[in-house]
Amino acid sequence: MRWKLLRRRLSVSAPRVIVRSHLPWPLRWAVVAASLGFSAALALWAFEFGKEIAGLDRSSRQELAHLREEVAALREANARARAVADSAESLLKAEKVAQEQLGVQLRRLEADKLALQADLGFFEGLMPLAGQGVQIRGLQLDAGAPGALHYQLLLMQPGRPSSDFSGRWELLLQGAREGRSWTATHPGDRLLQFRQYLRLEGSVAVPPGAVIKTARARVYDAQGGLRAELSARP
Repeated sequence: MRWKLLRRRLSVSAPRVIVRSHLPWPLRWAVVAASLGFSAALALWAFEFGKEIAGLDRSSRQELAHLREEVAALREANARARAVADSAESLLKAEKVAQEQLGVQLRRLEADKLALQADLGFFEGLMPLAGQGVQIRGLQLDAGAPGALHYQLLLMQPGRPSSDFSGRWELLLQGAREGRSWTATHPGDRLLQFRQYLRLEGSVAVPPGAVIKTARARVYDAQGGLRAELSARP
């Protein structure tokens, strides 16, 4: 009897058997995920614990703190250097402006000095002189302007003259032009009439290419006689 039952179970005509799991698959996947998360957390804890035992985490924190201190020190040094650079740039600008102002003042003083020297040389002729008759003092020439010669001339009668002087004057130029000697006479633009002194100032035209070496001022009386002359170089 037992043999028949066993044979019936093992044969094709045995009844079908359905195997069902005790847990549904979503719950099974949740269990698997929880197991994996627990394993990962355990591995991470083991890793961090190993770092603390080896002293690696403490060294990294100390190095990070040291680097932060160096960065702060470098930022402070950079700020100081930038402040010094800004101050230096401001000082350079102020110094440049001061130098420009000093240059302007220096050129102005040089021009005043030249003018004073010219006036001093000219008015030195105002000093009383011995002798009688007309005398030429303070002949000054300036050939700075192209094509023109500027002159200043002072005529005097020393002492206490009893009458006015009447006459004329001229300016004789001597030099070279195109490799040859050159002379030109420029008569005065006015007749002379004065008692003690007379100052003359003006310009005469100079032809292109002419080089003036000397200029001579001459004074003639009303009868055409030469009364005084004086030479100067431009």
